[in-house]
Parts: sequence; C-alpha cells; structure tokens
Amino acid sequence: MSQHAVNEPAPSEAAPEEHCFHCGLEVPPGADYPVEFEGTWRPTCCPGCQAVAGAIIERGLGSYYHHRTAPPAASGDSIVPDELRELELFDAPAVQRQFVTAREAASGERREASLILEGITCAACVWLNERHVQALDGVEEFRVNYSTHRARVTWDPERLALSDILRAIRDIGYRAHPYDPGTREQALARERGLALRRLGVAALGMMQVMMLAVALWLGEGDPQHESINDFMRLVAAIFATPVVLYSAIPFYQSAWRDLRHRQLGMDVPVSIAIIATYLASVWAVFSGTGEHVYFESVVMFVFFLLTSRYLELMARQHASEAVDRMDRLVPAIARRVTAHGETESVPVAELEPGDRVQVRPGESVPADGVVVDGRSTVNRALLTGEPEPRPASAGTDVVGGTVNVESPLVVEVRRVGAETTLAAIQRLLDRAQTEKPRVARMAEAGTGWFVAAVLILTLLAGLVWYFLIDPARALWVMVAMLVATCPCALALATPVALTATTGTLTRDGVLLTRGSALEALPGVTTVCLDKTGTLTEGRPRRVATEVHDPAFDPGRALAWAAALERHSEHPLARALVAEAGGQPVAAGVENHPGEGLTGTIDGHPVAVGGASLMPAVPPTGPNTSPDPLASPVWLAVDGRVVATFWLADTPRAEAADTVRALQDRGLRVVLLTGDRPEAAASFAERLGIAEAHGGLSPDDKLAHVRERQARGECVLMAGEGVNDAPVLAGADVSLAMGGGSSLARTRADLVLLSDRLDRLPGVFERAGATRHVIRQNIIWAIGYNVVALPVAASGILTPWLAALGMSLSSLLVVGNALRLRPPRPRDST
Repeated sequence: MSQHAVNEPAPSEAAPEEHCFHCGLEVPPGADYPVEFEGTWRPTCCPGCQAVAGAIIERGLGSYYHHRTAPPAASGDSIVPDELRELELFDAPAVQRQFVTAREAASGERREASLILEGITCAACVWLNERHVQALDGVEEFRVNYSTHRARVTWDPERLALSDILRAIRDIGYRAHPYDPGTREQALARERGLALRRLGVAALGMMQVMMLAVALWLGEGDPQHESINDFMRLVAAIFATPVVLYSAIPFYQSAWRDLRHRQLGMDVPVSIAIIATYLASVWAVFSGTGEHVYFESVVMFVFFLLTSRYLELMARQHASEAVDRMDRLVPAIARRVTAHGETESVPVAELEPGDRVQVRPGESVPADGVVVDGRSTVNRALLTGEPEPRPASAGTDVVGGTVNVESPLVVEVRRVGAETTLAAIQRLLDRAQTEKPRVARMAEAGTGWFVAAVLILTLLAGLVWYFLIDPARALWVMVAMLVATCPCALALATPVALTATTGTLTRDGVLLTRGSALEALPGVTTVCLDKTGTLTEGRPRRVATEVHDPAFDPGRALAWAAALERHSEHPLARALVAEAGGQPVAAGVENHPGEGLTGTIDGHPVAVGGASLMPAVPPTGPNTSPDPLASPVWLAVDGRVVATFWLADTPRAEAADTVRALQDRGLRVVLLTGDRPEAAASFAERLGIAEAHGGLSPDDKLAHVRERQARGECVLMAGEGVNDAPVLAGADVSLAMGGGSSLARTRADLVLLSDRLDRLPGVFERAGATRHVIRQNIIWAIGYNVVALPVAASGILTPWLAALGMSLSSLLVVGNALRLRPPRPRDST
C-alpha cells in the first residue's frame, strides 16, 4: 500500500474534518496543515502534528492510524510516539499480517518477513548485516539481496520479537523496515536524491579545484608568483573541503562500521586514501611546503567513486525492474461491496477473507479470490508472461495482480496480505536473489583477506619508497595503491548478474526460487519429466467407465469414487469430482501419495486409485476406452474391484517441440510416471522420448533419480508439484508447474508460472549465459587488481588516475552483467 505525505498542498485540497488527524484535538479556525494519507488530504491542528504524521506516513507506518484504539490525546499517549512507535508497532499481529508469514517447524512456529534495508553501500554492508543478525538468538536465517537491498528473515517468535531484529540492525548503523512498494519507492527516491546531491557537490568542487590546479601546473617553479601560487593552493583547499567532509561521508560511514566490528571492508582503504591525501595536502599548504598538494586528486577520485556508485545504483534498479514491477500489480485501493450491495473504497490492507470486491474493466484484482458474479477475461501477462487472457466467470479462481479486461466482475476474497499468490512469488524471488552461489560466497569470504593483503603491501611499498627511492612520493604511491585495488568490481561480479537473470526469467513466466539453481543448471545431463500436469494439460477427463459388480451402476460408482477423491488435489481426482453428482459422505479418508485414497462409506471399506492400492488384483484386460493413451483408476468396495474409470489427458501442444529442443542440447530426456508401463511407452513414443518408466510411485521415482545420480548423472526433475515432492527434493535441480494453490508451499528450484513447458530450453540457455558472465566478471575483477597493484606500486599511476581505473572496472562489470537483460519490449509498462 503506497502512502506518502506532502507538507504544503493547496488549502482547498484538504478534507473538511473538525478534528486533527494525528492527535484528535479540534482544528483551530484558519489552521491549514494538511497531510496526504491513502490518497486523501487529512487536516492537522499544528505544524508539529503535521510533521509527525508526515514522518509516520513517509516511513511506511501508516498502519499506525488503522490499528490504534484512540488518538494519542484521548488515550493519554504522547503525541510524538517513542521513535514513532516503529519497533513496537511492527510486533502487533494486525500489522504483521500484511508482510509476515507463519509456518510450522519441528520445534514450533517460525515466522518469515521481507524487509528493506537502508544504508547499504557495498557488498561488505551486506556481509556485516547478515553476520550480525544471524548471531541473534532465535534468528534462523537472514539473507540480504545486494541488488535490491531487500532482506528475508526467518525467526522463532518464542525467542525474540521482530522489533529486536530491527533494533539490532539499527544498532550497527543501518535502518530496516517491512517491505512495502510505496515505502521502497520513497527509499529509492531518497537514496537517489542524496547520491545526486553528494555527486553535485563533488562535481562543483572538482571543477573549481581543477581550474586552480591547471594554473598551478603552468606557474610551477616561477619564483615571482610564489605568493599567488600559495593563495591558489589555499583556495583549492577551501573548495576541496566540502567534497571531503560532505560528499565522501558514505565512504567514512561504511569504513567506520566495518572497523567497529573488526572487519576490513572495501571502503576502508578508500577512506584511508581520501583522508591521508587531504590531510597531507592541507599540511603542505600551511607548513609552506606547498609544491606537494594533491587536492585535485582528492576531489577527482571522490567524484569518480561517487559517479561509479551512482551508475551502479541505477544499474541495480534497472536490473531488478522486472521483479519490482510485481510490486505495482496490486492496487492500493479496492472497491468493497457492502451487505446492501453498495460499493465503498477501502485500502487493500483492510480486506478480509470473505469480503466481496468489484473489479471494473482495466483494473487489477486486489487479492486472491473466486469470481461470484460477472463474465469477463483476465489478463495474466504481467504475472505469468501468458500473452492471451483467460475467460473468467462464476466459480473461476483469480489471482491478485491480474487485470480484468472486458466486463465488471465481483470477486469474493479468499487470501489476503502475505498469504496471496503474488506474496508467495515475491518471497520465492527474495529467496532466489539472497541465496548466493558458491562462487559468490567465495568472493565475499576473500574480500576481507584481500583488503588486509592490500593494506600490508601498501605499507611495505610506502616504506620502500620513503627509505630507498623518493620520500616525497611515498604517500602518493600508497594512496594510488589503496584506491586502484579497491575490490568493488569483485563484489559486484555476481549479484548484479543474478538479479538481471532473475528479472528476465520472471518476465518470461519462469520463477527462480533458489539462486543456486543457476549454478547447477549448466551441469545437468538428464531431464526427467512427469506426465500428468507436466507433459499433459493437467485437466484429464473421464472417457469411459467399466462396471464389474451388478450392485453398482456407472453413476453410483462415480459418486462413491468422488466421495474419496474430493480429499485429494491430484488432477485425476479433480476430474472424477467434477463429473460426479451427489456424493455420499466418506469417513476416515487416508491419502496414499502416488497410490490413491482409502476410507469408509456407509460402513463399507472403499479404495480408489492405482493397482498397488487395490485389495484384489484389478482387471488388466486391454484398454477398452476410445483414447489409446487413457489411464485406468479402479474403485474397490469390500475388498472387490467394482469399477474401472478410464481417464485421458491431452498432451501439451508444445510438449513434443520441448522434448526435441532438450535433446538437441545434448540432454537425455526420460519419462517417469505412475501410469501403466504400456501407456507410458505409448505416450513417450508419441512425443519422441526414447526412455520411459511407468507404474512408479513417488518413492520409485526418487529411487530412479538416486540411481542415476549414483552413476554420475546430474538430474533435473520436472513435475506437477503436488505428489512429486519427494523426487523434486531429491533431484539436483527441480522444476514445478505453477499451479496456484500449491505455489506457496513449493520447494522446487524453478516454477513455471505460465505452465508453458517450452520455456524450459530457454532456462538452460539463460543459466549458461549467466555462468559465463559471472566468470568473465570475476576473471576481469581479479585480473585488474593483479595488474593495478604493481603498476600503482611502481609510481606510474597518480591517485586520480587510479580512482578512474577502479571506477571504470566496476562499471565494466555492471555493464557486462546487464547484457543478460533482453531489450526492453516496446509495450512495457
């Protein structure tokens, strides 16, 4: 929900209310101090309330006004909440509902939240936050995405509160708050604005100092104008001071945080270089030895560093554009239908399951739900990449963030807040972007050692220059070494590439849920595919029914089977339930994954499913259904098979082309299915799959994958995701088809949101390109530092030239990573 405040709007825009929006007191006549909240101007009684309310809203704490029981004046609380009541407010269950999810673990409940961190300037900041927060008792996992500054935290609510985590982050000099699209936009705007101001001051200072430096270079050695030269050096010191004391503050802050925690981040050598050069130049000016002043070097490498980081900031935001686009899919305001049939505008955050909302043509669905009135089409392109809208009518499930195209719909809300499909997708994206591949972890672990080695080598080089070569140049050689070898490019080598690839795949309808999958995909040798819901449409239909007991007719047999199958999510079960009429009540139903279900109906033991679950050997005669690819489902009552249902599913239109494309890449394609072996062989032959294995339970599929892995094969398993959980977890890389309700609990590495199987070959291509780019970046970053260090130690590089080289190295790495993004489509929004 986007919220913002403006301090001085036109007086006529304020909403006519009698009481202060913040404190509840009456607004004095003539008072004009409005704030904007959720699209409406609200009056406040004085500048103080206006400022406090504006700060609360700008910090993303607008929920404070929804959940307080009374205004501060009425409840006796302070009008200015302690630290805006930020930390304590985030512990309230009503507030956490919007951004916190709960799940059960072996040792109790666990909670997970997505946060935004402010103050992140480099990869060392990410490392420091992760190490500090993960040391808290009760925090199970804390990962930060350097490219988007989003963090994912999992903790035990019995051992610590969310406010404790936020306080710990604040204590080391950063600021964290729950992720909110509006708050993120404000944070990005503040970050860009502050970066531009610092860059502007550095640019102005550099221009002035460089003009003076040119004059000093031309007049060097002229004794007649020595007094003028001294004056210009003093003026240069004055112009350089704001650059050093204001523009370079981010480097000092980052370096101080690292040193406080006994770490060596990349800003430590940079800060030492800036401060040492500036102080030495100032000393030279005031001590009369003014020929050794390097104010132009100070301001130039501050300017180059800031320029590099600003361009890096814009590149990171550009790389995560496809991911950030999801944040804007859900509207801030919904039209809720009241009990009297009228509509009222309410914040989406206030919707509850069971509410009904009206969605007009061109509007986004505000939350997951089911259509209860109207007929239209729903465009899922922004969410899944599907180009064609899908029809929607009464009974159709719709996902929050999709767009209603043609006619008004009334939707009954089923899931809100952190429980929606879009929220689940965002959590999986967070997990993918914060899970670092092995090469990234190695680079992070080596950064501290690298900085330590650079500091030692710099000190040794300085001593050699001072005692053996030229004492006057010793300091400047040390400064050039510190600046030239800053490992910024090494820190950027991996995260920007991962963010760019994740965004590209998301735009194509492929959700990457684990960053490590990109590292494993290029090594895959075998692709194992499930049949139902993966190679087929996942919408089977009953094509024939055979009755083997005169006590049952086809209708009664179908009703009894459906009574059990309604407790399953398998596509075959849904097909039987959809066709059955009135169903008896089944008791004691047990689900046997991959086999079927058992229970009792009217006191009779009943089983429905495959041959392995039948108490007696089912009929195994030839396929008598009209579809040669149909599969049988048997119904047994009182230990006797009473009916056989033949169900057929349509192969996906793109299945054969996908299999062929995978085989063209040199991959071995294998079909693993629970269907009869003869049906599996026939289906595989139709799609051009050379190897098929039928009659497999989930455990059999897992054993098959394990056997292949033992032979040295790297296996990708693709399944529907409902009954294939064991084998998906056991494969080297797993892919699940993105079926709405199962998405939130998927454990697959990749999810096809669009259910378009033909996207799979492109995933292999993207993964290979990403690995190639990451390797290029790391080789370049290491190679540059290996070359720059001896060149700087030799005295060839001046400090400003070293800063230029380091900045260009970082920009080259970022630009190379952005090649992973395809050209922006012309119709992008």
